[in-house]
Amino acid sequence: MREIVTLQLGQRANYLATHFWNTQACRNSAGQGPSGEDTYTPRTLIYDLKGGFGSLRKWDGLYDQQGVREDFKKLWYVPKEARIIRNGSVVKQQDAPIPRSEYQEALNEGLEQNCKLTSKMVIYWSDFTRVFYHPRSIIQINDYELGSSILPFEQWSSGEALFDTLDKEHDLHDRDFRPWAEECDQMQAIQTFGSADDAWGGFASRYLESLRDEYGKTAVWFWGLEEGAGQGQKTKQLQRTVNVAQSLQTISSLASMYIPLAVPLHLPPYVNIDEASQWHASGLLSMAVESMTLPSRQKPGSTRRGLLGDIEAALNVNGNQRVAEFQCSIIDPSRQQPNTDGQYEDTMDCRVRTTDSHDLAHEDEIEKTNSMLDMRFSTEGPLQTALSIQQREQANHVFSKVESIRGLPSPGREMREEDEAVSRKRRRLAFLPIVEHFPEILDASMSSTKNAAIHASLSTSSQMSKRMKGLQSTVARMVHVSDREALSNGLGEIAEAYKEGWDSASDEESN
Repeated sequence: MREIVTLQLGQRANYLATHFWNTQACRNSAGQGPSGEDTYTPRTLIYDLKGGFGSLRKWDGLYDQQGVREDFKKLWYVPKEARIIRNGSVVKQQDAPIPRSEYQEALNEGLEQNCKLTSKMVIYWSDFTRVFYHPRSIIQINDYELGSSILPFEQWSSGEALFDTLDKEHDLHDRDFRPWAEECDQMQAIQTFGSADDAWGGFASRYLESLRDEYGKTAVWFWGLEEGAGQGQKTKQLQRTVNVAQSLQTISSLASMYIPLAVPLHLPPYVNIDEASQWHASGLLSMAVESMTLPSRQKPGSTRRGLLGDIEAALNVNGNQRVAEFQCSIIDPSRQQPNTDGQYEDTMDCRVRTTDSHDLAHEDEIEKTNSMLDMRFSTEGPLQTALSIQQREQANHVFSKVESIRGLPSPGREMREEDEAVSRKRRRLAFLPIVEHFPEILDASMSSTKNAAIHASLSTSSQMSKRMKGLQSTVARMVHVSDREALSNGLGEIAEAYKEGWDSASDEESN
C-alpha cells in the first residue's frame, strides 16, 4: 500500500473534501465498529471551528459514545450547559443541538431517493456527506466560533497563534496525526485542503512546519483555497490578498507542491453554479481535484498509477518550482470516440462547445487550443481578467505539464506522451462517476449522465512569475514595515524561480 493521509483545515476545505470522499466512497482506511464489524472510513483529519460541524457528532453512525476511549472524548467534548454565577444565583445557559438536515434523515432511513437535495438545504458541509468518519478524524476547535463577528477567524497571524497554543497544550502531531501515520504500511504523501486567504493559512503553515520535522522526505501537497476575485468588501479583499501572499510565501517553502484553488470569475456556459452556495462551488472544484489526483489512488502494479511524488517531480523540473497552476475542462462525451484501431486520439478540441468555439484546420492550432482549458482555478487579478484566454497563453511559457483525461469507456486504456517543447505527462483514465444528489451545476446535456468526462491539468509556467510580482507590488503597501521585507523578498524568490532559464526575448529568437 502507498497510503495518503489527508488534512482538512476549515469550513471551505471541508466542503471540498466532503465531495471528494463522497466520490471515492470506498478508497478508505479499514477499521472496526463498536460490535467488531469491519468498517471503512476516510484516512483524514478534519479540523473546524465550534459550530462548523453542523449536526455531525464525533460518535455517530458506526461509532457510539459508549466504550469510546477517554482521549477521544477530550478532542470533542464541550459541556452542553454552562453555569454562570450572576448576582449570587446560578444561571444555566445551554445551546440547542443542531438538528439533522432533511437529507441526512432520509439517508439514515435509506429513503434518500425520496429527498431531493437543494442549495437551501445545505447549510453545513455535514448536511450532504454520505460517508462515516472515525471518531479521531473529527477535531473541533473551541477557541473560535464559526461566523463570529466578535472574534472572527480572519487574520493570518491568528491561525499561527492558535496552532502554537493548541500544539503547546496537546502536541497535535502526537495526538492527532501520528496514529494515522503509524497505521500506514508506506505513506506516499500528506494531502492538505485548507483556506489560504484567512487564518487557516497561518494554522496550516505551522502544522506543515511541525510535520516537515518528522516526514522530511514525504510528498506534501497543499490545495490553497481562495475566494474568487472581486468578492466581498474592499477591506476584506485586501486582507485576503495579504493572507494569500503570506500563505504562498510560507507554505510553498514547506509543501512540495502548492496549488492555488479558486472558482473562476468567468465560467464557461455549460457550468451553472449558485455563487452563494459553497455546496455548488466546492462541487465544481472537487470534480477537477479528484480527477487530477486519481492516478495516485490506483492499485499497485497498474500502468495508470502515478504517485503524488511522481507528479510533483514531473512538474518541478528546475527543483524550485513548487507552485503549480490548475486548469480544467468538461469534455463532451460524444466526441470521445475510438478510431478504427480502437485507439483514443487527441485530434480535436473535445471541450463542451461554447458560443465562440470554432473548428480548427491545422494540427498546431489544435494542439494550442487543447492546451488552453476553459477553467483556470487560480485567482485572477484585474489585468488578467481583462485579457482573453488566448492573450494570456500567448504571453505564457510552460515549463512542464501533467494532464489527466477522464473519459474512456474502458478503464484499462491509457496514453502517455512526451512533448519535446514541453515536459508533459498525460494519462487517460475512466469517467468520473457522478454520485447521487451531486449539485446540478452542469448543462442539462451533461447532467443527464451518471458520469463526466474531465480534462484536468497541472502546470508550471511563467504565468506564476507575473502573479507573484503582482502580489509583491500590492502587499508592499499594505503590510507592516516589520514584515514587509521578508514577505516581499519571499514572493520575489518564487517569481524568479519561474523566470530561470527563459525570457521572452530568447524565446522569440528561438522561433
